Amino acid sequence: MSHADPTTEPPEDDRVVTYEVRGHIALVTMNRPEYSNAQNSAMTYALDTAFTRAVDDDRVKVIVLAGAGKHFSGGHDIGTPGRDIDQAFERRAVIHWDHTDKHGVDSRFARESEVYLGMCRRWREIPKPMIAMVQGACIAGGLMLAWSCDFVVASDDAFFADPVVRMGIPGVEYFAHPWVMNPRAAKELLYTGDRFPAARARELGMVNQVVAREDLERTVLDMAERISAMPRLGLALTKKAVNQAEDAMGMRTGMDSVFGLHHAAHAHNAETAADSLSGLDASAMAEANTTASQE
Repeated sequence: MSHADPTTEPPEDDRVVTYEVRGHIALVTMNRPEYSNAQNSAMTYALDTAFTRAVDDDRVKVIVLAGAGKHFSGGHDIGTPGRDIDQAFERRAVIHWDHTDKHGVDSRFARESEVYLGMCRRWREIPKPMIAMVQGACIAGGLMLAWSCDFVVASDDAFFADPVVRMGIPGVEYFAHPWVMNPRAAKELLYTGDRFPAARARELGMVNQVVAREDLERTVLDMAERISAMPRLGLALTKKAVNQAEDAMGMRTGMDSVFGLHHAAHAHNAETAADSLSGLDASAMAEANTTASQE
């Protein structure tokens, strides 16, 4: 497959991800605000390129992940004009075959191993601290982006949800739920599909701090500056130490086991419903979730 010249970038307004360095901080911003920063493959790879750029820059000590506009991320792209699940991609996270000429589970498993689970695991191992700066919606695939970071600072208008059980699917691909909160809270989040407000998410340990919307960026950048005073290698080793402890508690093997269940659900939907998402697109999911929250 051919790839665009990496030295040629579109105008800033047309980029799905923007990149800015402020002192010792790399600010990586998802830039599809008109679609609530829904994550298509183009965004996935733009994020990966930006993160790699930040890792390679010795000036950068901390990476901040943000979303432009009202919402951090409405999740994976399941219905915008930019949805690109049928396009080939450069495999960076896992070694697997191209999904575009395959069918059924053969295609879905290959694509999601790379673009969803594989990429989030790759980003979790970035040797520089990462802060998710979350406002508005952080839903389903948006959770995966935030959970790939080391911690989350949220505005008081932020909310978190994983409503994919409505599709018959047991949670998003990067199944960190029992580790980023606790098993009972994870079951509540998944069984109900309810939105957890930022304050509740903080009580459960999924969010580190909740601040007023107007204070969000300043709070995050101040925290990033304090972290940047630490030695780079010390930060990298500390991050690896905590990640290894999580994996010793079963996080990685747990994700592997649930990823198989996730694809069993996709396959079941493809056999018994309209498609692998049980016929629910972004609009139908939003309507169902809004209706449920009003009951």
